[in-house]
Amino acid sequence: MELSKEDVVILNSKIGIKKLLSSNQVDVEKALRATNYELRLRELQEQLINLQERVIENGEKIVVLFEGRDSAGKGGAIRRITSRINPRHFRIVALPKPTSEEKGQWYFQRYVNHLPNPGEMVFFDRSWYNRAIVEPAMNFCSDEQYQEFMNQVNPFEKMFTDSGIKLIKLYFSITKEEQAKRFEELRNNSLKKWKLSPVDLRAHELWDEFTKYKKEMFAKTDTEQSPWKIIDANKKTEARIEAIEYILEQTTSK
Repeated sequence: MELSKEDVVILNSKIGIKKLLSSNQVDVEKALRATNYELRLRELQEQLINLQERVIENGEKIVVLFEGRDSAGKGGAIRRITSRINPRHFRIVALPKPTSEEKGQWYFQRYVNHLPNPGEMVFFDRSWYNRAIVEPAMNFCSDEQYQEFMNQVNPFEKMFTDSGIKLIKLYFSITKEEQAKRFEELRNNSLKKWKLSPVDLRAHELWDEFTKYKKEMFAKTDTEQSPWKIIDANKKTEARIEAIEYILEQTTSK
């Protein structure tokens, strides 16, 4: 490949040299791509720090939902977003299966309990939208419960966005082939194979069923007030950058 003067400067940086020497066989194109990613990520992380400072100062409240199929890269994106900001002013919410007590509550109740206080950002690694796709596709809820959710979710979101909470909804989209590839990588990685569960494998088998409910979710809940941002997540690094850029764009004061 032909390098520009800017490319040479980038590759001669500390990060660039580190990427060039990261493997036994030097791959200039790969090293340049990785360096550009790291530099852009750092730039965006600085902007996230500035965003958080403004949120704290003005008492703002921000909720970011991360949805998508298993192994779509939601967790990796959340880690890059939160790695540099002040941990005392954000929370990551990844709720387990509801308890017997929670099953008897209004469906949204346990999520309401985790909405942000003034000056705080909350990142949901999966959210109330479990009932829009995962639960009906896997028969974890009844059709009546599903329909009730679909009727209530837009008014629910409008209720708390009207109260001053900024809601950002991200959906990480991958192909069936890419998911299968990532599952195989997890299966063969002794340090990560715990991430792959029987439920994940079952969800892959039910790909078309998940797709049906996903389309219904977008049709019903992609509203003007609370739109969905679909992130092409087949390339994890590009997906992370796009997600951060969108969060910053949506939270920029007009």
